[in-house]
This record gives sequence, C-alpha cells and structure tokens, in this order.
Amino acid sequence: MNRNINQPPVTVKIYPDNPSPKEIDRVVRLLQDGGLVIFPTDTRYAIGCDALNVRAVEKICRIKGVDPRKSNLSVVCCDLSGVSRYARVGNAAFKLMKGCLPGPFTFILPAGGELPKIYRNRREVGVRIPAHPVARELVRSLGHPLLSMSVPCSREEPEEAADPELIHERYERLVDLVVDGGYGDSEGSTVVDCTSDEFVITRQGKGIVRLP
Repeated sequence: MNRNINQPPVTVKIYPDNPSPKEIDRVVRLLQDGGLVIFPTDTRYAIGCDALNVRAVEKICRIKGVDPRKSNLSVVCCDLSGVSRYARVGNAAFKLMKGCLPGPFTFILPAGGELPKIYRNRREVGVRIPAHPVARELVRSLGHPLLSMSVPCSREEPEEAADPELIHERYERLVDLVVDGGYGDSEGSTVVDCTSDEFVITRQGKGIVRLP
C-alpha cells in the first residue's frame, strides 16, 4: 500500500450492530493491498494487517517496536475452524477456547504450518476471536486472519486506546485507515498460555476464565 505520507489516514465509520458490507469491503481491499488498519475489538482498538502479508506485518512490528524473533505475534480469526488452520489445538485447549470464545482472550498456541515463517520464529502464535462483529466480519471477508497488536495506552490516559478520534490523531501518517466502531475499551485481553499440558494465565485482562 503506497500512501502519500503527507496525507492523513482515512476514518471509516462502521456500526457494530449492523456492519456495512460496502465499508467492510472497502477496508478489506486496503488490507489486500498491504495496508495497515486500526480496528475495534472487544478490548482495546488494535493495529492490524493481512496476517499473511509479511511486509505489512514487519511494518506494524516496526511501529510497535516489536522484534518478532523475541515476541509472540497474535492473529484474529473469525471462528474456531479458522484457528485450527493456523495453530495446533489440542483437545483440552479446544474445550477451553470453545467455552470462552468469542471473547476478550488471547490464547498462546503452537504455530501451524500455514503461517509465514515470521510467526514460527518462536514456534508460537497468539490467537483471538473477539466478541466484536466488525473485527470478525473483516476477517471473514478477508478470508484469513488479521495480525493484531493492541493500541497502547497509559494508566493516566486509558482513553488513548479507546477513543477512535484520539487514536486517529496519534497514528496519523503511520497507518492507512482507522475504522471507527465507536468508543472502545481501555483494558487488554486476558492471555492464556496453552503451549504445555498445564495452562497458565500470563496476563489477567478483561476476560475471566477458570483453568482446568
């Protein structure tokens, strides 16, 4: 995606209770072209791109200061069948995820072979299925996952990751489009590591889960 750096990113309003197919298609075409998009989830707004476009993934890693060789990357799927294509899911993990998703959780799983090598450097991938219709509709229409990294915020100003107008101002010239799905949440997802036989909550966020 080649955008004039002097041109501010576009904001598209998509209503969660009735996502416009026309606007969803507009965002998806941009994603297919390698664009970077900020979109709503059931927790914080997230910076995303086509998860299979390595160049776009690398751009977001640079924006967030993330080294994919040292940090897990996370993807958004629209359902559990999508998760099973891109991660290896054991019976216990599947049962736990089925009871929690869609919802405000990130599950760390062994990365599957259909993901590009950039995800398999650590052999793990975070997986989300947010309880937000806009995020899931974008993934469904794209046909495969979105890379997802939460918009950061401070304790003093939690609205930095929840208010689409503030997000637009902050990420001007860094992304190609901001999807305004209304005021979001300032809390992150609960992260559950399912890469071993004993599941561990590595970050307590919005989601509440009882581990087996």
